[in-house]
Amino acid sequence: MSVRPVRLFGDPVLRTPADPVVDFDRQLRSLVKDLTETMLQERGAGLAAPQLGVSLRVFTFDVGDVVGHLVNPVLEFPDEQDQDGPEGCLSIPGLYFDTKRRLNVVAKGYDMHGEPVQIVGTELMSRCLQHETDHLDGVLFVDRLDAATKKEAMKAIRQAEWANQPAPAVKVSPHPLFGKIR
Repeated sequence: MSVRPVRLFGDPVLRTPADPVVDFDRQLRSLVKDLTETMLQERGAGLAAPQLGVSLRVFTFDVGDVVGHLVNPVLEFPDEQDQDGPEGCLSIPGLYFDTKRRLNVVAKGYDMHGEPVQIVGTELMSRCLQHETDHLDGVLFVDRLDAATKKEAMKAIRQAEWANQPAPAVKVSPHPLFGKIR
């Protein structure tokens, strides 16, 4: 396991839809461990594989006392209730904006061993599951903001200290799973 650098806003991998996981193998388990360790180190509520430069449909989460992961998630919304509240992202560090999300969600997918998983989320867990699934679709939370707030967010991103920093060097591994690194 290792903490890996989180890709920042502007990295093309964050805007690219991720590929479905087809191999539930040791490399996937290693990726889930790296995602979890990096998420916990960075104190995030969630972290998606594209944020580590790996274009696969997997993410981890840490909401309340629930730490877990989901592979190949599919979201269902049991009702049309919305919530509005602050949202941030490890790929857009230090910035938070009110973002409208669904209040309740049912996320279905698999664990790292290929066993079916279902997570019923409300409030913060619902927000997290939607946010991380968006990452797997190449969508960032700023894309969900109303026009005025998005304009404010983009200005804050351009002015952020991290926005003008060079991207961290990324070592590309020849392993098939890590061949997905972009």
